[in-house]
Amino acid sequence: MEILNETASSKISNTELVARINDLRIQKNAVILAHYYQVPEIQDLADFVGDSLQLSQQAAETKADIIVFAGVHFMAETAKILSPGKKVLIPDMNAGCSLADSCPPEAFKPFIDAHPGHKVVSYINCSAAIKTMSDVICTSSNAKAIVDSFLPDQPLIFAPDKNLGAYINSQTGRNMVLWDGACHVHNQLTDEKTIQLKLENPDAKLIAHPECRGPILVMADFIGSTSALLDFTKKDNAQRYIVATESGIIHQMKKASPNKEFIVVPSDETCNCNDCPFMKMNTLEKIYNSLNTEKPEILLDPLTIELAIKPILKMLDISKKANLIK
Repeated sequence: MEILNETASSKISNTELVARINDLRIQKNAVILAHYYQVPEIQDLADFVGDSLQLSQQAAETKADIIVFAGVHFMAETAKILSPGKKVLIPDMNAGCSLADSCPPEAFKPFIDAHPGHKVVSYINCSAAIKTMSDVICTSSNAKAIVDSFLPDQPLIFAPDKNLGAYINSQTGRNMVLWDGACHVHNQLTDEKTIQLKLENPDAKLIAHPECRGPILVMADFIGSTSALLDFTKKDNAQRYIVATESGIIHQMKKASPNKEFIVVPSDETCNCNDCPFMKMNTLEKIYNSLNTEKPEILLDPLTIELAIKPILKMLDISKKANLIK
């Protein structure tokens, strides 16, 4: 069984590598998922490109035997939760998530215990273990509707993203108890650089993911999930945008609107990008090796799957009643 290392893969063109992956995809009845934050060549290879939950739902509806999730660990776990009968592979098992990792289960359990009577709303960007402790899951698209589904006097805990939680508090007038977690990609974007870009580009609209800090969201012309940001740039009549989220989405924005200009808010003074290092750990070579060896595989015990799927199904039910999904 051939395993490609850096030396071997350097002798193979991307075109040939994609052809090999496509052969394996057919042979093994596999579906390849790519999050918006993957590099362009992986996005172009994938059967489905999108946000994490959307991808897991699409994969669950296919007749594929194998799911290859080019994303990060919690996303592949979600795919396994929704498709327990399918083999779920992740090209690099070390592709974690700073946000999910900021909420370890052994610390979250006593946090819940310290707030008796509170219901737990957890953002989809959390581990399977955190999902098992949650009453309902949410996404950045439906978080407000999920929170609004609770009675006004019901105390809530929101985890793990404090920025998204604070934004939802501002939108709902609630005072949810927030777990102190954040996505380093969004949390490190500075007010100063964002202001500078707005001053230098007065005709550009600032669009931001709600995982960004409050001061950036206050300045934004539009706030939304990664998919919502993409849809906004497709439909909006502006020609230039300052984008406050991970730079991988720019590939889809440019494909959808080739005549528009997109300026990424950088993560520091020397870089013109804002990349998630975990997302960028996935490569074409790793996807090939993963399909070829059928490893690394995401394994979850049946009880974890049983407990973790309940808050996800509750979210989907609330979203359907709120007409967010059909």
